Amino acid sequence: MKLFSKSIRNPSLNALAFALTAATLTACGEKSAEDTTATAAAALPQAPGAIATLELSNPSDFPRLDEAVYLSYYELGLKAGFASPIAVWNQAEQIPVQAIDKDADGSKDGIIFTVDVAVDETLKLRIAEADAVSSVTAKRTQAEISHKIDGEWKEREYLGGSFQNVSVLDVPKEHTDHSWYIRYEGPGIESDLVGYRVYLDWRNGFDIFGKSTQEPVLQGVGQDGFDSYHEPSDWGMDILKVGSAVGVGGYGFWDGEKVIRVSDVQDWRAEITENGDLYSAFAIDYLGWKPVEGVQTDLHAQLSMHAGSRLVEVNAKTSEELDNMIAGIVNHPGTELIVGDMDITGHAYTYIGTYGPQSLDGANLGMAVLAKRKAIKETTTDEHNQVAILKPADKEIQYYFVAAWANEVESRHGPITTKAEFETYLQQEAEKLTMPLRQRLTTTASAAETAQPLTADVALKWSQRLADSELERKTLDYRFGGFDHIRKRPSYFEYTTGMVMQAYDELNQVAPDARYSDAVQTVMGSFVAEDGNINGYVQEKYNIDSIRAGTMLLRMYERNQDPNYKKAVDHLYEQLEHHPRTTAGAFWHKKIYPHQVWLDGVYMGIPFLAQYEQLMHEEPNVAEVLAEFKVVNEILKDPETGLFYHAWDEKREQEWANKDTGLSGYHWARGMGWLAMALVDVLDYIPQENTAERQYLLNMISEIAVVVEKYQDPESGTWWQVIDKPGERGNYLESSASTMFTYFYAKALNEGYLPKDQYLGTAKKAYQGLLDEFVQVHADGTISITDMCQVAGLGFGRDGSYKYYLSEPIYDDDPKGTAPFITSGVEMYKLLKSES
Repeated sequence: MKLFSKSIRNPSLNALAFALTAATLTACGEKSAEDTTATAAAALPQAPGAIATLELSNPSDFPRLDEAVYLSYYELGLKAGFASPIAVWNQAEQIPVQAIDKDADGSKDGIIFTVDVAVDETLKLRIAEADAVSSVTAKRTQAEISHKIDGEWKEREYLGGSFQNVSVLDVPKEHTDHSWYIRYEGPGIESDLVGYRVYLDWRNGFDIFGKSTQEPVLQGVGQDGFDSYHEPSDWGMDILKVGSAVGVGGYGFWDGEKVIRVSDVQDWRAEITENGDLYSAFAIDYLGWKPVEGVQTDLHAQLSMHAGSRLVEVNAKTSEELDNMIAGIVNHPGTELIVGDMDITGHAYTYIGTYGPQSLDGANLGMAVLAKRKAIKETTTDEHNQVAILKPADKEIQYYFVAAWANEVESRHGPITTKAEFETYLQQEAEKLTMPLRQRLTTTASAAETAQPLTADVALKWSQRLADSELERKTLDYRFGGFDHIRKRPSYFEYTTGMVMQAYDELNQVAPDARYSDAVQTVMGSFVAEDGNINGYVQEKYNIDSIRAGTMLLRMYERNQDPNYKKAVDHLYEQLEHHPRTTAGAFWHKKIYPHQVWLDGVYMGIPFLAQYEQLMHEEPNVAEVLAEFKVVNEILKDPETGLFYHAWDEKREQEWANKDTGLSGYHWARGMGWLAMALVDVLDYIPQENTAERQYLLNMISEIAVVVEKYQDPESGTWWQVIDKPGERGNYLESSASTMFTYFYAKALNEGYLPKDQYLGTAKKAYQGLLDEFVQVHADGTISITDMCQVAGLGFGRDGSYKYYLSEPIYDDDPKGTAPFITSGVEMYKLLKSES
């Protein structure tokens, strides 16, 4: 399966003509960057309604049916609050679309639609403004809440009156369980496969409505009496006995022995935030919840469903720090516990579930909770529940719950009637959450700007633009005491901090701006304490990643001669003096990764070591600097391809390590990117008189340049996540590695390490590829860099398989990609300026 290159269509104003007429961008091939941009400009859509093209590929070995795709107005290059209808076309077929308010802030923020994608299939969709909202053949989701009016309270019961659906309900003080006030006792939500309700009272139980029809049913449930839905009817029935449990996927608190339900609450409030054909959601606010004595917090939870799915997504956030939040399932006797794989990467989803004849009608019923592995602190049980104890991130837990009833309506999704079928279903749903459909989005807004001819000034402006965008979004939050919004944790003194700040410093040297220099001082200065210690840094961890941020501190010390900065970098150098090593002298990646050398670590530690030696010592220890490169070059390089393996375990003990060689199994592009950047950076600090050592590194640069060029994608000019498996199932063009290779070629050319007549075209093609493939222009003028593998490591559930490298989250604007994008633009500016 070969993924397609990005393309922009040329629609007419008529929607059908838009679907049937298209002009595809010519693939880059071997053309120069100038020819490519000219071709792209000629193919830009002329009609004002064109918004984007989108390619969707299936990374799994099973079909993806009714897979939901959400596109924000922000990423589509549209203004916030965009009000015009949007059409999505798959060739001549118009796909139903719903505009939604995903973050429930009261304003529509994007669109959602569902698609079917077969194994090894790539859909090519076109997105445009429409004259009217596309008709949906059936309403496939629903959310509602209904309460009585025109009656009266008599103690705890509401007598008389009739039901009225409302969008918001502030629960009256009189209401409790079985008050006959709220229809089926709380808000409900359903898809075409299953429905759920939440008891809006002290029980806070989550119940299931099994459906024997794909039509919406909630609007009729309970209209003829509160208990009628416990009996079979044409639409289905209530199928779960919740009792004293949290039900299916309910949340609560673990006190160390048992689940505490969300019971002791001062006030409840429910709001229907979406009630659409394809997506529905409601929110519940629990004000003044007291899970245990002496603790009080507000809890806000949003529950949502999309068409063709049994899953409900839950996002629940407390106002106060509250550890040990839980998601649970009622523990019925006679059922079998199902636990998903827990020895996996932290970003992958896994599950706990039960299966057996636990429905009220005696049929088989499967229930489960799915969450990211890193979010599950442990699984346990109490008298009433099977429990996943969760670790909040930024006071929030996120998970899914699901129910599959054997008597569910027959459809292409089921029913699921056996434990084996339910386990397969859970495995596939976990994979779908872990590896969403691969997306390649090209917007009209982005293509219009990236198509301009590539010049030195253009390259510099893109670096400035991303630097400015990140300043607006999050750069200053990297300081000590700040918050890392991508990883949802406090900001640390780590390699990404140093990378980003060094990128601003490099940019400031060619395009001086007080905002850039101030950002460097603000962020890096926040980590240097008055006694020279580094805030948040723990030397005893012997983490080679921590060293990378020291390169910026060395620059700052060289400029300001502040003795506190001297002490700070001395602490880092002292770590390297005592850092554990392999028998060949290479640094372990971390103390918790014993006897292991990773390509990442060469970039993290060795440029700092070389810079420190050159700055602090009259006779730099160049042999020490070179040792790491020699180990990597002699052991981690594949002699057949010239590519480097991600890591090596000297002891051959790790799951990912080949028992004969100790090498990991795949060539991860960013691992190669770390090594390539380390080579061109470290030469800045190897004295010219060390000719033999410099030549060794120059030889490595020449060899890597040949190999990396060989694996450059001929159409896009960029590189694949697993570099030597282009177009294979699930593989994708990855931006952080592509930015690193672009930086490598541009800097090597600027420094004379590579011949311009051989590699200038490669560098230009790579940089233009970054713009065409990964730059996303937003309506507010900011830009983003897309398609970044957030992180990839080995061990602790990361088995180093091909599938593993594809399972890590794909992000926009991760610092591992934004920093080298800025510096690659700076180097391209220098390179193109010298050519003009």
